Amino acid sequence: MSDVQIDRIDTASLAGPADYIALLKPRVMSLVVFTALVGMVMAPGGIHPVVGFAALLCIAVGAGASGALNMWYDADIDRLMLRTQKRPIPAGRVTESEALAFGLTLAAFSVGCLTVLVNPVAGGLLAFTIFFYVVIYSMWLKRWTPQNIVIGGAAGAFPPVVAWASVTGSVSVESVVLFLIIFMWTPPHFWALALFKSDDYKRAGIPMLPVVAGLAETRRQILIYSVLLAPIGVLPAILGFASLAYGCAAAALGAVFLGMAVRVYRMADSDAAMLPAKRLFAFSIFYLFMLFAMLLVERLAMLAGLSW
Repeated sequence: MSDVQIDRIDTASLAGPADYIALLKPRVMSLVVFTALVGMVMAPGGIHPVVGFAALLCIAVGAGASGALNMWYDADIDRLMLRTQKRPIPAGRVTESEALAFGLTLAAFSVGCLTVLVNPVAGGLLAFTIFFYVVIYSMWLKRWTPQNIVIGGAAGAFPPVVAWASVTGSVSVESVVLFLIIFMWTPPHFWALALFKSDDYKRAGIPMLPVVAGLAETRRQILIYSVLLAPIGVLPAILGFASLAYGCAAAALGAVFLGMAVRVYRMADSDAAMLPAKRLFAFSIFYLFMLFAMLLVERLAMLAGLSW
């Protein structure tokens, strides 16, 4: 056995629970669980609390499996990017084979349990979500096209649909609207990040929009998707499954989002600080959280017999 192999084994043996938790991408998982919870609570009918908890757990584990498999496949480029060099695999604490086995095990467990304990429709949607994120996005789109985050964003938009199907056994217009909000939010959110992390993506050879099309085109695309996102965020009120109060708040948040996108659009290429992009990136997280939080609070208030 070579010295390199010995060093690799010794390093892998140092992996602790925190390293495997990091493979799950816990920050992404928290967003997945939250949006799934909203989808589940808003779905008509009801679900037994134990079954609902099992469904959310399976969705969370499925998201973690996707994260682990993504880190396994992206280990080569993670070693090149400053913001990802400290992840467990590039840092040498977990081997690629360990991450692969961990991710596949979690994927099989989450899909199998959701199918058996909840219903086959939800299980099938979760399996498709994992497949889409790992194969379609990570293995294909991410390294092939600057539209990677547009198409690949569908993976992050599926959790509320999976949760909705856990309750109803089907997909409805309402669940599709929840999907669309996240789907249209993803490009301006990630392109804002890509604007001030473009050197990282260039170093790793990832064809993110700023690298391929330039900063000006990226700013233009952020504005276009922000214009599309603002009215979609109000759709729950327009379609009648959210209140007028939600609609007004969503419209106001959308106007702020759009105003910040305009500032990014007007930002000079020479702006080294990239403050407008950083502010939009931070606000976009708050925007999505507030939309889903308002939907959740309204639905819980309705179930409790309260009204706005």
